[in-house]
Amino acid sequence: MSYGVVTRNAEEVDMAEFDLAFYEVKDVSGRANEPLSNAVNMVSCFGDNAAASENPDLVPVNPEGQEATRDRTYFDWAYICPTHEGYKEGLLEIIEDCADANEDVRLDDVGFPRPEYCYCDRCNQAFEQWVETRHERGEGPPPAETGPEDRFAWRASVITEFVEDAVERIPGKTYFTLYPDPYGDHLYERSGLDLAALEPLVDEFVIPLYDMAYSTTYWLEVIASGFADRLDTPISVELYAVNVDIDDLLHATDVAEAYGEHVLFGYDASNARAALRRRDAESREGKSW
Repeated sequence: MSYGVVTRNAEEVDMAEFDLAFYEVKDVSGRANEPLSNAVNMVSCFGDNAAASENPDLVPVNPEGQEATRDRTYFDWAYICPTHEGYKEGLLEIIEDCADANEDVRLDDVGFPRPEYCYCDRCNQAFEQWVETRHERGEGPPPAETGPEDRFAWRASVITEFVEDAVERIPGKTYFTLYPDPYGDHLYERSGLDLAALEPLVDEFVIPLYDMAYSTTYWLEVIASGFADRLDTPISVELYAVNVDIDDLLHATDVAEAYGEHVLFGYDASNARAALRRRDAESREGKSW
């Protein structure tokens, strides 16, 4: 088992306790950092508070015109519509820069915000064109007979195409963050993630299972085992390390390492390092007199 850190601090990627480091080059705030050569650079793709604030045209809307921003229930940050070509071009340039620094790249926050997004004019036009093209090929119903399942299929095609474009620019491993819900068609309907289409493109999925305390851990096993059963592609489990009691963090680690290729610790390298040092010390054989 190997252990990794997820961080915004460049000086933490070389800590000896970690076998792997993910460095946030672009996070959901919109803040950007220069990619590092000694870390897997990580890009928040369709989460960007700054871009959404500066250009409302980027923000997805539901059929009632409500925007997917952090001012609304369910959203901790503002989302960007995955059909905006100019924004996607900028994302792909960032991914290229990351790959130039380190050939492995992690794609984070990929997908639509929720099942009811997006119904902006750009998405509506793109969906209509997609429906017409499929119907002409004999692959789908005429535009007047489409239903929710067609909209879900179109959204999945948008996301899969973006991932294909991104992977073309990543010469090494592609890591991909998944919202922690492995069951049924939840990811497909929620975010437009077609796991069957994405698995051939992705080398390793990362599952963030965040808690402020980890006072209970049965739910970690439920979710991690669900992904392990669902996917043929390797997974890693990412734990939240900020202000978490070391004993509780180690208990969560025990569960996570039963399912993941790596156990990753997010956003508090010092606390994670202390936990791993304690584990190392406790694993050594002592002497008794």
